[in-house]
Amino acid sequence: MRTVIDQEFTEIYASVESYYSERVTVFGPTPYGVDWDSVITQEVRFLQLLKVCNFSAPFSLNDVGCGYGALWSYLAKYHPEAPDIEYLGIDISPAMINHAGRLKRDLSRVGFMVAQASPRTADYSVASGIFNVRLDQPLDRWERYIGKTLVDMHTSSRRGFAVNFMTPGPFTNNPEGLYCTTPDPWVRFCEDQLRSPARVLADYGLREFTLLVRPRQPAINNSQ
Repeated sequence: MRTVIDQEFTEIYASVESYYSERVTVFGPTPYGVDWDSVITQEVRFLQLLKVCNFSAPFSLNDVGCGYGALWSYLAKYHPEAPDIEYLGIDISPAMINHAGRLKRDLSRVGFMVAQASPRTADYSVASGIFNVRLDQPLDRWERYIGKTLVDMHTSSRRGFAVNFMTPGPFTNNPEGLYCTTPDPWVRFCEDQLRSPARVLADYGLREFTLLVRPRQPAINNSQ
């Protein structure tokens, strides 16, 4: 069973890599290259995702599905005076990482690599839009893939992680080629499978929601 599941995920990684490599080849390192419609909506998403982070102290950050490095550019633009952030961008598309590698950056704090998951444990992990484009994958297979990714992010994040999802439209739950969901099943997944509470952020002007997932704090024993 484990072998079958791994083969399924290999197929998903290959199809998603092909899709996004083609997008960035056609549209370049722009929001269109990662299927967003504008810089404004892209930055709104980053603002929500980064609410999982505590900017008052240095931290390390994994950016899963980093694309052409837009989140790092956002951090440099809006948090120039923040304490040092050790940033690692991970993406399955070599074409995306090729564009990200051209960003001006402090090489001691920032890196990009082609990978399916982060090879390191960081304080936080974020992922923007990586579950939206389902293409022709069966729904149950895609949701197993989402579950595996959430487990990977949880395992490689000491202090929490954040992801976002599209919500169903008024006329169809899952438009062709896209994955849409309500928060409930993934909040339950975090509670049941990861043993971590998930905070839902919604109503920020986009047809989506963001989950902020942090490890459950141990109970304090006051009996002693």
